[in-house]
Amino acid sequence: MTDRPTVLVPHLVMARGTEPMAAAIRERLEEVDLRAATEEAGTLEHAPDAEVVVTHRLSDALLEAASDLRWVHSLSAGLDHLDFDRLAERGLILTNSSGIHAQPIGEHVLGALLHFERRFDRAVAQQHRQEWDRFGAGELADRTVAVVGVGAIGTRVVELCDAVGAETVGVKRDPTDAPDALADCVTPDRLGEALERADCAVLACPLTEETRGLIDADALAALGEGVLVNVARGAVLDEDALIEALDAGELRGAALDVFAEEPLPEESPLWGFDNVLITPHVAGTTPHYWERAADQFAENYRRYVAGEDLVNRHL
Repeated sequence: MTDRPTVLVPHLVMARGTEPMAAAIRERLEEVDLRAATEEAGTLEHAPDAEVVVTHRLSDALLEAASDLRWVHSLSAGLDHLDFDRLAERGLILTNSSGIHAQPIGEHVLGALLHFERRFDRAVAQQHRQEWDRFGAGELADRTVAVVGVGAIGTRVVELCDAVGAETVGVKRDPTDAPDALADCVTPDRLGEALERADCAVLACPLTEETRGLIDADALAALGEGVLVNVARGAVLDEDALIEALDAGELRGAALDVFAEEPLPEESPLWGFDNVLITPHVAGTTPHYWERAADQFAENYRRYVAGEDLVNRHL
């Protein structure tokens, strides 16, 4: 490690380009040696000098070219797109951006739950038909919400549900490290029990080998006539099992922001259900993204230079 490590923001960082992220980092770290690339040629040109890479995606070409690389900081919370074994073999440090999406995703989840509870789907359909037909609606405060994955995002979901009076049950590997607002917290082997108790289920867990296909036909049967919200990863949910449950009228509704294949194919039956709310992987969007991401990286950069422990470290 050097006293002034070269930081590379490659062209892969965001669809909107590298400059917003690079500018936000420079504002917080005035003396940083930062290189920002706008295309692959620039990324590969700067890669050999890079000790730190800040990115969403890490291409094979970049990884091979970055011979002095020591630390990879992912700008997303999910790390399922990275080759852990390859990074570990090179002895690289890996950190992620867990926490920066908690507020927008928490609000997204709350909105989705209220969408079904207050029957906004019916209201919008009637508005399009210019139809005045009064209908009843429920209260989220009467519901129990199972939150599968109680990290930063799941914790914020719990807090927001608690704020409106809903009871929450968490599913977490270590229930001893659970937020106080939870009415109860169980280990993943008791997932079915948590879903049976719940009127709604929110998926907020990372995609791992343990969580891939976690919500299958049995899990959906345990949820019964409930509402399912997925803001985790598409592969956490068995979409075929979900479609079967929706076809059979076994679920009250589903709000899906992530899918096994993105964009969601035009031929997917999920488009055709009136009780399915589809959003195009936008739950984490926020006007505060750059500042939060840069704040988090800057703090870890200072720790890295000082030889201190990094937050959100996974390798």
